[in-house]
Amino acid sequence: MLNVSKRLAATLLGATIDLTGCYVVPLAPDGRPLYPYPYPGPPRAAVGPAPVLAGGPLPALLQARLYPENEIASQTGMIAGTVANLMTGKGRFQLDYKGELLSGEATRVPGNERHGVANAYGSRGTYMSCEYTMTSAYQGSGTCTMSTGARYQVHLGG
Repeated sequence: MLNVSKRLAATLLGATIDLTGCYVVPLAPDGRPLYPYPYPGPPRAAVGPAPVLAGGPLPALLQARLYPENEIASQTGMIAGTVANLMTGKGRFQLDYKGELLSGEATRVPGNERHGVANAYGSRGTYMSCEYTMTSAYQGSGTCTMSTGARYQVHLGG
């Protein structure tokens, strides 16, 4: 009876170990995780041709950090925001500037896919203009100027 209990315990322990899993997260050469994962689409029917799925790359949410470059900007300090890179040459971003939510869009310059301009506007009339250069779809830098005269160095992505 004792041998049966030991074998049962060993079998259950082995099954438990076999069923525990590890998550493998693919990484790009620069070390950032490659997700969101593409949606694989609906399950295929057993008969007939495979469905054709349309669409391009999924948007990527990037962090934006604005660091002061002049005296006016240093009164506010660093500002953090987000940019949704739509992977179409356009993006949308938001940031909080002195309690005012500024939101706007970014567009790549035609003929120079790495360089872009961005503008944002807030409900109290504050606006911002930026110029930036992307080193990849997930990283870039540039400068932003506020209507208050504050000037910032912006870092996008990781």
